[in-house]
Amino acid sequence: MSDLPNCPECDFEYTYEDRGMLVCPECGHEWSKDATDDTPTGPVVKDANGNELKSGDTVTVIKDLKVKGSSTVVKVGTKVKNIRLVEGDHDIDCKIPGIGAMQLKSEFVKKA
Repeated sequence: MSDLPNCPECDFEYTYEDRGMLVCPECGHEWSKDATDDTPTGPVVKDANGNELKSGDTVTVIKDLKVKGSSTVVKVGTKVKNIRLVEGDHDIDCKIPGIGAMQLKSEFVKKA
């Protein structure tokens, strides 16, 4: 049995070592051997209920949101898949079906 850790990105168990780096053949992620898993890799973002959000999650809009510069509205209950977390006031990048790419505040969504 190997004593190499699982991939921190996809949790694939069959990782290998290459020139001092650990590599995941499943997702292609590379990381150093002395990297710790305790350090967060990005901003810590929480939804309206206090659940921690991660990139790739699916969220649901909890309030009607007017789209700035347009007459369209993002309705309550709209599901948004595959979000991406960013730093700033609007901390979620996403594509909303029927509207397109936009940024949301995490206080107006809940994890689905």
